[in-house]
Amino acid sequence: PEIYGQIKHSVVLIQTEIGLGSGFVHDYEGHIITNYHVIEGATSIQVTFLDGNITGASKAGEDPYSDLAVIKVNPDITTLYPVMLGNSSALTVGEPVAAIGNPFGLSDTITVGIVSALGRELEAPKDYQIVDIIQVDAAINPGNSGGPLVNIKGQVVGVNTAIISGTGAFAGVGFVIPSDTVKREIHDLIATGHYAHPWVGVAGVDVNLAIAQYIGLEKPEGLLIMDVIPGSPADQAGLQGGTEPVIIGGQQILIGGDVMVGIDDQPVRKLNDLAVYTERTKRPGDQVTLTIIRNGRQLDKNLILGERPLPT
Repeated sequence: PEIYGQIKHSVVLIQTEIGLGSGFVHDYEGHIITNYHVIEGATSIQVTFLDGNITGASKAGEDPYSDLAVIKVNPDITTLYPVMLGNSSALTVGEPVAAIGNPFGLSDTITVGIVSALGRELEAPKDYQIVDIIQVDAAINPGNSGGPLVNIKGQVVGVNTAIISGTGAFAGVGFVIPSDTVKREIHDLIATGHYAHPWVGVAGVDVNLAIAQYIGLEKPEGLLIMDVIPGSPADQAGLQGGTEPVIIGGQQILIGGDVMVGIDDQPVRKLNDLAVYTERTKRPGDQVTLTIIRNGRQLDKNLILGERPLPT
């Protein structure tokens, strides 16, 4: 009850011509955080506060790659109660959490559970990944999207985003965008309307045991680069993509390209390692050193990170 009392005035119901969702107040200027998919394609946005006040909102910032968005309301419409963002990096598996939002349009609903897992991935546009996803068993249903996940201190540690379900209703597995991602992006979303993700410009497949044996690697780890996007940072740095289509383990892949095994002395065992490192610590324009294996030899390649192109 104390947690709900602390956060309830910060949570809002968001309605568009497409559907319903949730959000929460970020500051006294009227910025509200939600999911990108809640307002994607919307031409009108209506926000309802706990006290019954209803107002229109405008889009202030959008990041489809992290499924985050910021909308803005007139701060004079009601008394605003900004949330306190906690540190999602401090979460532990088994820790109690609560999700607050508007499932199926049922306003001001709280559900409780625990952190089930950390470091999950979600699909983003153009085959990119949203990293550091929090998995919870607190019930999340349609309409909860964009609402806050809070810890026992009442701090927001994430944005409720997605579920895995065979029926469309909650089945015990919910996914949450971490608050550390929100804190990393929120200034840029408000100031510029978007967030610039670092970009290497390669597509590939994680090296498994079958691939490692086929191409003669000692260990089943690394990212086999199948395609280097023309004009990308990887292209400018001289990375090489695959040249020969083969079937390995029932999967068609291109071999003959570089295998990325490290970045700035951090191991890259799979694509997620590359994504996590660059998303957490780098911005476009930063230089990184990639360690690759080419024709059985280990090489280092310096690369200047670009800005990931927006999805079309």
